[in-house]
Amino acid sequence: MQLTDVLNQMGGLQSMARQLGVSDTQAASGAAALLPMILGGFKKQAQAQPAGIGDLGSLLNGLGGAGLLDEVLGAQPANVSRGNNVLGQIFGSPDVSRAVAQNAAGRTGLDPALLKKMLPILAMLVAGYMARQQSGAARSNLSGAGAAAGGAGALAGALGGLLGGGAAASAGSSGAGGIGGLASMLDLNGDGNPLDDIIGMAGKLMR
Repeated sequence: MQLTDVLNQMGGLQSMARQLGVSDTQAASGAAALLPMILGGFKKQAQAQPAGIGDLGSLLNGLGGAGLLDEVLGAQPANVSRGNNVLGQIFGSPDVSRAVAQNAAGRTGLDPALLKKMLPILAMLVAGYMARQQSGAARSNLSGAGAAAGGAGALAGALGGLLGGGAAASAGSSGAGGIGGLASMLDLNGDGNPLDDIIGMAGKLMR
């Protein structure tokens, strides 16, 4: 199942549409264009961590864990500063966020300013969803070591499945194209990670 479908079934896209005052169709279109880059950012984080996916799980919990998902799904508007913290971790620079929004605007016809507002909310949804997958597996294990292994395994499975490949794969591997083919379309250099290309484009777009 594609991540857009998962978030739609959870009510996440509807909550985002309501908060931003846009239609569900616009929210779904924006999400489909933005999610491959958000997932690419999490993949880069997993590859950069000393302990790989386990350290990514700790990072997710430090950013708010499953509470990020619950906040977006709640009745009150989400605190997008928490989503911006997530984006800061996975993109590293506001320029990259602006470049991601600009690139998605060219593909969807949506206003880049609207897409930039979608980014932190989507980042909260994805981070919260992955943290929930991790914590659910950890609770099903009996003790500390097993819980940690189970949680990391669930997170690796969730991230790898959403990316269409293993989260621990090397930067030279393919497999980031599991979101409606958009990731493959954006992967200009063929390394399987569309975010690399967006980062490379960021400087040109921001000049």
